Amino acid sequence: MRPVLRPIPGWVIAVGIPMMLLVAIGAVWLMLGVGMDSTKLDVIRTGGTLGVGLGGVLVLWLAIRRQRSTELDLLAKYEAHELAERTAANTLAHQQAVAATTQAHQEQVAADARILAAARRITELYLKAAELLGSDKAPVRLSGLYALERLAQDNETQRQTIVNVLCAYLRMPYELTEPPPGHAGSERHEQYRALVQEREVRLTAQRLLGDHLQPDLGTAYWGPLDLDLVGAQLIDFNLNEANIGIAHFGHAIFTGPTTIADTTFTEIAMFNNVIFNDLAWFDGTKFANLARFPNASFGGTAWFRNASFEHADFDNVSFNGSAWFNDCDFSSATFSQATFSKNVTFDATAFSHHALFGKTAFTGQADFVKTNFSGVTSFEGAAFASPPSISQATCDLAPDFGRATLAGKPYEPKEFTSADIPKPSPAD
Repeated sequence: MRPVLRPIPGWVIAVGIPMMLLVAIGAVWLMLGVGMDSTKLDVIRTGGTLGVGLGGVLVLWLAIRRQRSTELDLLAKYEAHELAERTAANTLAHQQAVAATTQAHQEQVAADARILAAARRITELYLKAAELLGSDKAPVRLSGLYALERLAQDNETQRQTIVNVLCAYLRMPYELTEPPPGHAGSERHEQYRALVQEREVRLTAQRLLGDHLQPDLGTAYWGPLDLDLVGAQLIDFNLNEANIGIAHFGHAIFTGPTTIADTTFTEIAMFNNVIFNDLAWFDGTKFANLARFPNASFGGTAWFRNASFEHADFDNVSFNGSAWFNDCDFSSATFSQATFSKNVTFDATAFSHHALFGKTAFTGQADFVKTNFSGVTSFEGAAFASPPSISQATCDLAPDFGRATLAGKPYEPKEFTSADIPKPSPAD
């Protein structure tokens, strides 16, 4: 703690000076009384010297006190100056912090306002596009589709929503009939004309899906989005070289050639109960997860050459045209109770795990040339119209042909015990 120099009280000065004079007079008187042999002049001189000395002591004490007081004043001014500087610095820092906080708040408010305005703008555009899509005029519906496309292209967070809208539109009931007889201006002709125009709208919606699900398109690629086309009426459907997440096509009807070649399904792909009225092209397609085709119907040729399947389910599928599964890679596959009405080819195909053909009907020629069965293989109850071609095929485990038939008679192919299909050695 800094010492405080208090001011000299007035009574000290009033008493101190007379006391010093009395001391000096007393000293002179005492010396005059005891010093009878000295001259009075010497006595007076000595008394004066004593008085002067006492005065000098007082002056020195006052000078020291004044110096101390000056130093304390300077120290107080220095401390006051430092306190003022610290106060000013603290005030400036506080002002700067308040200014920074205020600016950050203003920036956040502005950012929130921009986000809100953008969201409001997106909502307005979306509602406007949806309104156009609901028009009874085909050209207006087309403009609604293109408005949705622009909205998805400019707003990445809206792409799955836009794809959902396109899929929902394709799920709406639609059936294109043959041109009606009669003159062109009849009511039936006008209805047919409206159906033809709607066909073009639906083809545009399908094309938009195909155009924006291809990774090779760069910035036009919208990502591996999900598709929900359950029960959709699809026409000349083309989804080549696409990258798709979850895909639901259950109960969809594919009219015209269907092309889903060199496409990757990263998640489950559901084709249960679908109808392919024409050619179905899946060449080079990769099913990275479960691929389900139970109860599907292929009216034309089914092409699956060079396709790969993690888990394939073709139970109870009807192949009414030729089926090509050559050079495929199956981790596991089931074709139980499937029907191959014409030729089917599994040449050079590999089944890494189980391959189940229980109660499968091979009405045409079945080829398994150079096919590799690495796991459990079962043709239990299968029906062959003609002997299958299995030359140079390999099978790690003896296949099961229990209750299999060839032209209605029990069938146990001798080829599976020949050198073409070696049995595993005891060491294996």
